[in-house]
Amino acid sequence: MDRDKILLTPGPLTTTLRTKLAMLRDWGSWDSDFKLITAKVCQQLLRIINGDDSHVVVPLQGSGTFSVEAAVASLVPRDGHILVLDNGAYCKRAAKLSQMMGRRCTTLSFPEDQAVCPETLEKALQANQSISHVILVHCETGAGVLNPLEAVAQQCERYNKGLIVDAMSSFAALPIDAQKIRFDALIAASGKCLEGVPGMGFVFIRSAVLKDCEGQSQSLAMDLYDQFNYMKQTGQWRFTPPTHVLVALAEAMDQFEEEGGQPARLKRYQSNCKALITGMARLGFQSFLEPSIQAPIIVSFHAPAEACYDFQAFYAACRARGFILYPGKLTQLETFRVGCIGAIDAMEIEQALQAIALAMQDLGLLSGAPAAHLRPN
Repeated sequence: MDRDKILLTPGPLTTTLRTKLAMLRDWGSWDSDFKLITAKVCQQLLRIINGDDSHVVVPLQGSGTFSVEAAVASLVPRDGHILVLDNGAYCKRAAKLSQMMGRRCTTLSFPEDQAVCPETLEKALQANQSISHVILVHCETGAGVLNPLEAVAQQCERYNKGLIVDAMSSFAALPIDAQKIRFDALIAASGKCLEGVPGMGFVFIRSAVLKDCEGQSQSLAMDLYDQFNYMKQTGQWRFTPPTHVLVALAEAMDQFEEEGGQPARLKRYQSNCKALITGMARLGFQSFLEPSIQAPIIVSFHAPAEACYDFQAFYAACRARGFILYPGKLTQLETFRVGCIGAIDAMEIEQALQAIALAMQDLGLLSGAPAAHLRPN
C-alpha cells in the first residue's frame, strides 16, 4: 500500500499533506519569522476558547502529559489539596503525577462506563474544606466518556475551587467557551483535534490567577509562569522549541479555520463516529458506552466472544490493510478502541470497516458480538 496507514487512534493522528509539508523547512528558534509564528499560533488558540480578554496561553515542549504536569506544578500551591475526578486511565495518570509533584491528592472514583457526577463532587467539596483544586478529564479516552465540564465548573465556581481541565482530546472539537465556563487552567496538545503532529502542549491560564503561579513550580523546564513571562518579554521560548511541530501546527490551524473552526470539526467527527458505530454493529460489534456519554473522539468496543479472536492478530490483519487500531484501556473488561478523529472522513471510516470485515475473515471470526452477558437485553 502506497499511502500512509490511517491512524484510528486518540493521537498521534492522520495529518494532511499540507501539514506534513510544513515540516520540510528548518527554523531558527530566535528567528524573527519563527517568533511571529509562535505569536500567531497563540492568538489563534485563544480565539478558539473565546479567551482573548480573560486568559493567556502558554505553549510547552513535550507531550500533553508534560503540560498537565506543568499545570499542576505551576497552579497548585505546594500545600494545596487536589481532588481528581476519576473514571478512567487518564484520570488516574493525573492523580499519579499530582502525587509525584508533591501535592496532596484525593481521588473521587466513578465507574469506567459512567460520566463523573457533579452532585457527588458537590458533596465531596462540602465534606472536605481543604480541597483547593479539582482536576477533570473532559474526554476520558480510556473508554471514550464525555464528562460534564460545564456542570463540574459550576460546582467549582460555587465553592471557589480552582479547576484544572485536561481537554487533550476535546479541545477544538467540543465547544469550550472561557466566558461561560470558569477554569483556572485548560490543557491540550498539538497532535489531537487540531490535527497537528505530536510534540507540543499548551495551557490556557485564567489571567486572574496567573500572578499566583510565580514560584510555585519545583521544575525549571515546566514552570509555566516563567515560560509565559519570558515569551511576553522576548517573543521566544525559554529553551529549544519544537520548531517543526510548531510550524506544522500553524499550518494545521489554518486548515482548521478554513474548514469552519470548531463547529465544522465537531460535525465531521460526529459523522465519523456515527458511521463507525453503525458499521461495527452490522459486523456484530457492540460499543462499550451508552450513546448519551459517548464522545465523538474514540469508541471502545467489547472484544468478540469467539475463541478465535485475538487482539494482536486482529490488529495485525487490520494494519496489513492500512488501518491502525488501538488496544483497550479498561481495567475490568477486554476491549479495543477505534478513533474518529484526525484528517479523515466518512470515506476512510467506510474503508476501515471493510478492512475490519476482511480481518475477521482472516481470523475465522463469524461475528464481533461479545459474550452473551454483555449484550443488551
